Amino acid sequence: MLLIPGSVRVFVAREPVDMRKSFEGLANQVRFALSQDPLSGHVYVFLNRRKTLVKMLVWTRGGFTIVYKRLERGQFAFPSRVASGEASAVSIDMRELSMLLEGVDLDRGRMHRRWEPRRATSSSA
Repeated sequence: MLLIPGSVRVFVAREPVDMRKSFEGLANQVRFALSQDPLSGHVYVFLNRRKTLVKMLVWTRGGFTIVYKRLERGQFAFPSRVASGEASAVSIDMRELSMLLEGVDLDRGRMHRRWEPRRATSSSA
């Protein structure tokens, strides 16, 4: 669970990003591709081309933090307004981000199937 104040905005980049980028590479994406200030404290969300990886960059008091999630099955289903339009990034709220990271398709209102590890069966002695 991410604990981010309500005053923090979340910006989702419309164009896919090379997921080999780390702190400086993503900060430069924010500066030059999104025309935003990476030191603002807002959350910047980046997807790979296949929409199976997401990286989030945020400046916190001591430096940058990256949150990285990889799906074992399925894709992240970002709303259609993220995929269309002219702007380089779309602002979403924290509720939408939480639902998206959990696999909720906001356009269709349903959960996507996700990979789950097999549960160990306990044997009674």
